[in-house]
Formats: sequence, C-alpha cells, structure tokens
Amino acid sequence: MRSAERDAPPKSVLGRTMTLLTAFRPGDGELSLAELSRRTGIPKPTAHRLLAELASWNIVERTPGGIRLGMGLFELGQLAPLQRGLREAAAPFLADLFEATHETVHLAVPDGVDVVYVQKIPGRRGPKVGSRVGGRMPAYCTGVGKAMLAFAPPERLSAVLSAGLARRTPRTTVAPGLLDQELGRIRERGVAEEHEESTVGIACVAAPVLDHSGRAVAAISITGWANRLDTERLAPAVRTAALGLSRVLRTGSDQL
Repeated sequence: MRSAERDAPPKSVLGRTMTLLTAFRPGDGELSLAELSRRTGIPKPTAHRLLAELASWNIVERTPGGIRLGMGLFELGQLAPLQRGLREAAAPFLADLFEATHETVHLAVPDGVDVVYVQKIPGRRGPKVGSRVGGRMPAYCTGVGKAMLAFAPPERLSAVLSAGLARRTPRTTVAPGLLDQELGRIRERGVAEEHEESTVGIACVAAPVLDHSGRAVAAISITGWANRLDTERLAPAVRTAALGLSRVLRTGSDQL
C-alpha cells in the first residue's frame, strides 16, 4: 500500500479518498481533520467533504476528537477472498503449532517489498511482539519475509534490493550478496530463521506456503525470545504445518 504522505495529493476523487484512509497508522485511534489534512496535503474543506461521504457509508466514523476508521471498512476487508480463504484453511495448522509451543504464531502474505500479517496467535510466555493483523514489515529481515523471498519470482527480490536493505538492528543483513546466499540456503532447507534481524531480542523460524508452481503465497512462523527459542528444534513442526497448508490450498484450487 502506498504511503499517504506525499508531495502532492492525487487529483482524482478516488485517489484523494484512498489517501485519507491510508493516512491512518498503527496506533491511531482517531485523527483530527487538521492532522489528516497535514498528513495528506488535502485542503480541509475537501477532506471534510470526502470524509462526510465516507461516514455515510460507515467507512469512517466521527468521534468527539475527530475521525476514526469505521466498521464498514472492517467488514469489507473480511470479504477479501484470498485472505479469508487462506485464514480459514490455515486455522487448524496455526492452532496446532500454538498448542504445541505456546509461542507466538504468525501467518503472513507477500505485498510488494513487504510482508503483511493476516493472522496472529499471541504467545503466552514469549515477548510482546509488535506485529498485528493487517500490519506490515520489510521482507528482507523477517523470517516469514525471507521464507517467501526464497520462493518468489526474481522480480520481487529485485524490487526488494532496489528499495534498499536498511539496518534495523545490529544483526540485520544489509549486503545483497549475503542475503542472496541466505535465500539459497532457505531453498535447500525449506525453512527460514531470523535472529534479532528485525527486532532486538526476537527470533523466529518460518516456512513458505507454496502454490502449484512452487512460488510462495504465504508463510507460517513461530516467534519468541531470541535467547530461548530453539529454532532448530521447531523448524520441522513449522515446515510440516506449511506443507500441510500448501496441500490444502492446492486441493481447493483443483476443485474450483
């Protein structure tokens, strides 16, 4: 998804509407009209008119303090067939992993140079992981991201490298050659690991969910404390879950 903040807002009504909606960030319970105008560059009168129309569809809601995203937007999101079908098919596999480990379990999908989390079961004893359903992280420094990059079309890796490998922690891989070598090892093993590359103190092990062509359409991971999570021991369980989900999705597409 494109960033809402830009030099000049789009000229079309649809473009300006989407710019207003995407101005909301994680943690924004509500925003004032002035703040939305500042973030988007859309004049207040125009923003006010567009927001009034969105409110009539329950896409946004007016509050005493400003504007917040509405239930109508949530309901639309739940109708997205890919994410809904994927989450339903993945549910038993994610539940099994959680019951076996009590660590945080994620399901993510690729989106541009990022990954988007579509399901999360928070761990009972692990760290408070900053991910959230609908949230995104860079692909190159996360377990789920690297698992999917290893089985992605070449152009997706090229896009990731062109966007730059920013150093998020002291252990982030920022050299394209080293990342390429790691992706080769992931293709051989069928699993990816992250050790404090996106967040200090966090480790995870992930495996890709593959379609008929062998390309990753999603990834499953287990996340926990870096000094306690045994990624080698958990790797077979994550890989088994990803392979099982891959088979279910392929069977479902065969029956369409």
